[in-house]
Amino acid sequence: MKTVLVCRETDPRETRVALIPDDIKKLTGMGFSFKVVRGAGEKSGFPDAAYEKAGAVMVASEQEGYDSEIVLRILKPQSAAGLRPGTLHLSYLDPFNEKALLHDFAESGVQAVSLEMIPRTTLAQKMDVQSSQTSLAGYVAVINAAARLPKILPMMVTPSGTINPARVFIIGVGVAGLQAIATAKRLGARVDAFDTRPVVEEQVRSLGASFIKIDLGEMGQTDQGYAKELTPEQIKKQQEAQAKVCERSNIVITTAKVFGRKAPRLIGRDVIDRMQPGSVIVDMAVSTGGNVEGSKLFEEVVTENGVIIMSGDFLERQVPFDASKMLSGNFTAFLTHFYNRETKEFEVSLQDEIMRGCLLTQGGKIIHERFKEN
Repeated sequence: MKTVLVCRETDPRETRVALIPDDIKKLTGMGFSFKVVRGAGEKSGFPDAAYEKAGAVMVASEQEGYDSEIVLRILKPQSAAGLRPGTLHLSYLDPFNEKALLHDFAESGVQAVSLEMIPRTTLAQKMDVQSSQTSLAGYVAVINAAARLPKILPMMVTPSGTINPARVFIIGVGVAGLQAIATAKRLGARVDAFDTRPVVEEQVRSLGASFIKIDLGEMGQTDQGYAKELTPEQIKKQQEAQAKVCERSNIVITTAKVFGRKAPRLIGRDVIDRMQPGSVIVDMAVSTGGNVEGSKLFEEVVTENGVIIMSGDFLERQVPFDASKMLSGNFTAFLTHFYNRETKEFEVSLQDEIMRGCLLTQGGKIIHERFKEN
């Protein structure tokens, strides 16, 4: 029987929990046992009593649970201190920017799984935390912008006159962008959208939005489903074409956040200066450099001409009950996939393409091809 520790997040801004009680009950029935740090689910609406009822043992601190074979958390830890050799540790790791942490995991003999590196394949879809969380973030981005906008989103015909629908422009039609489009349309807005991948035009139109066509030359997507990086010339061409749409929009939401790379600058000060007073921009890539000039992480900025620039990173934390439920489903799918019901063992096999894609350290070394050092 494998024991799993569910950590309590230490970042005061973090509201989510890695596993919810219902999934712990399900996994306990399979043969896992659980330790949960007290208060782990408090901010997301899952009290300690619910975990105890599901069969988990409550512990006062992470250190009390570090004798577990598997450790689950959301955010990356400060270090691997206290973790035993051979422990399987799962969390976001930001591996491209956390080389020292990877070395720490390797030197401690910990098997570190990066949630961001789980392959975006059909088989791994249920484990894809990036998709589950950014979908919620796309929804929240629209709700936040609508609450801040000094006008309503839908068209309204009244005896006093007609109110035209708000215009919403979504830049980037990945998971977050698609959910933002769907949400804005449900709220009655007129929606335009753009993406560097022409292949998404059909999806945009199926949601009732207009697809803005900008000829950037040869484009496409990576084998992970992300948009390919643009050349400086392509970025400039995109910026110029987008500027006209931004000027007439009441809400602009940018979602061009690419894992492992600095976010492209899509909206400059010159464009913002031409936008209508009271317009709202939500930058969902602030933490990686920002798509919008002047945006600040976790802060709202109001420009001299009255344009509101909102921070759009980690918006899923505003709906922690559902965000935790979806994350828990991702973790549960991962644990279930690699659990052998016959032997009651969790198998860390590099023969499996999913494990091979996300396991970064093992046996005292960094083993992932993208992070090995010559």
